[in-house]
Amino acid sequence: MWDYTDKVMDHFRNPRNVGYIKDPDGEGEVGSMACGDVMRLMFKLDDQGRIADAKFQTFGCGSAIASASVLTELIKGKTLDEVEKITNQEIVDYLGGLPEQKMHCSVMGREALEAAIENYRTGEVSTRKLEGRVVCVCFGVTEKSIRNAIEENGLTTVEQVTNYTKAGGGCGGCKEEIGEIIAEILGREPEAGHEEKTAEPAAPKKLTTLQKVRLVEEVIEKEIRPEMAKHGGDLELVDIDGNNVVVKLQGACAKCEMTWFTLKGLIESKLREKVSEELVAVEEK
Repeated sequence: MWDYTDKVMDHFRNPRNVGYIKDPDGEGEVGSMACGDVMRLMFKLDDQGRIADAKFQTFGCGSAIASASVLTELIKGKTLDEVEKITNQEIVDYLGGLPEQKMHCSVMGREALEAAIENYRTGEVSTRKLEGRVVCVCFGVTEKSIRNAIEENGLTTVEQVTNYTKAGGGCGGCKEEIGEIIAEILGREPEAGHEEKTAEPAAPKKLTTLQKVRLVEEVIEKEIRPEMAKHGGDLELVDIDGNNVVVKLQGACAKCEMTWFTLKGLIESKLREKVSEELVAVEEK
């Protein structure tokens, strides 16, 4: 289980500035549903060219939600020239740190901000386009993104690049090339065959249907329901159809405008963390 700071947990449980801005001056979206993380950032400028309001919508883990929440707080009241200087490390520092394996969430926040500024200045579609040659096909990570992460954060290993960008976290076929990029930037010879000093992760154990059902029920009872109860909400487990966990939101959560956040940001995120990364939370209609 990840070791989160109190500030990360606070921004996950009580995210600031969640929502949507009608007719935003800038809007950017990064990530993809296929990768498991999507972040959308919107801002509105005042008459002095400062960010008067900022909102976000995130589909992802607690670190992604916390990173986006903090980012909206950091950029309010600043000019675009000022917020362009914000780095992913500033987001991490503000949160008191993130697990190494979750650093890509802070990078995604910074990239969403860049996309929103680009949208404001050019009028281009807000979804950030891939710039340059794609190195990691699994997660759509380009050589430019990998180089930026290495240079801006002083990365020296493939494992670190994966933590910051997700590149190499799928099939692993691009790890050798990532090692060559690192070697080029650091001015050293790539390791022969790019043998990382870390063991390959063990394949996850396949759950039986009964095991999956019991684990889902346990996580709902012990971790999800108590969290929803804090806000006057509840849920009913309706069905488990393959990897689809069908639930019915109840109480305050059934009437809340942020049901999507509850469904994806809390329920699905927690089930993926505790049971299986393949699970998808679906609301009964």
